[in-house]
Amino acid sequence: MKKVTGIGGVFFKCKDPEKMTAWYQKHLGLDTNPYGATFEWYKSPDSTKKAQTQWTPFAETTKYFEPSTKDFMINYRVENLDALVEELKKGGVTIVDKIETYDYGKFIHILDAEGNKVQLWEPVD
Repeated sequence: MKKVTGIGGVFFKCKDPEKMTAWYQKHLGLDTNPYGATFEWYKSPDSTKKAQTQWTPFAETTKYFEPSTKDFMINYRVENLDALVEELKKGGVTIVDKIETYDYGKFIHILDAEGNKVQLWEPVD
């Protein structure tokens, strides 16, 4: 079973997310939106199916990365999140919350071996 199919997003804390987003737009040309920037790419060289990777600065006071104390969180794209969560539970992985479903996919948060919060995302492509 495939577990991770790519990076779904990179999230990090900063003092001023709006200023940081504007800086990256101005100096590095990111095509920004209210959530940061979305990078579109194709699933494979011969594919017509687009996929995305999200880049988002968060306020340095955000609690969203808790219980991790790190200033970043990585989102991994996965297939069949329900089955993967069952495997992770059997393997003793800490599951932080329950699967949440939105029109753009399913999400859950886990902790890695050093207590870093990791977001898993089964996208609707």
